[in-house]
Amino acid sequence: MNDQSAETSIVYVIDDDHHVREGLSNLLRSVGLRVETFGTAHEFLRRKAADVACCLILDVRLPGLSGLEFQDELAKADRNIPIIFVTGHGDIPMTVKAMKAGAVEFLTKPFREQELLDSVRVALDRDRVRREHEKTLADLRERFESLSPREQEVAALVTAGLMNKQSAAQIGISEITVKVHRHNVMRKMGAKSLADLVRMADVLQIRRMRA
Repeated sequence: MNDQSAETSIVYVIDDDHHVREGLSNLLRSVGLRVETFGTAHEFLRRKAADVACCLILDVRLPGLSGLEFQDELAKADRNIPIIFVTGHGDIPMTVKAMKAGAVEFLTKPFREQELLDSVRVALDRDRVRREHEKTLADLRERFESLSPREQEVAALVTAGLMNKQSAAQIGISEITVKVHRHNVMRKMGAKSLADLVRMADVLQIRRMRA
């Protein structure tokens, strides 16, 4: 792990065994990672998540809410934190269920330290990419919402492949007015080309189907 990863990420560990928590914490800190540990899922839920890339090392068997049940709860709450399961009592159906629900890895104790560290790296990278995507999406939405209703309409038409003349006929305005709106759309959206604007429209899912 590099210094930048350590500064901009955190690993949460949930395990009801104090010695396991201590061991995992020491291992992760030895490679420069920030770590927070919890004995139960409920303890974790009471903690406000940090606004950085993060992942969760989660024991399958926990008092109260089990690890797999907690995975379901996080999904229902739309908390997309990557999960690495660790267990001393794993089986194939349990592993399949966890992985199908999006777990990064399912490790059976005892596991190699490097295997866990590799899984943590994958999980943090995955969360970092997700956060960057969400930031980009939020920025694009903000730009799109800065457009006037007419500019939004023109943006939807031109990114659907309509020419200026066709767009003008579609919404009942002059071709020159469409050109003005199109210019404003490009400027406000920060698009360098029509292809760039089309890419943005795809991300925002705003393209209108041809009439």
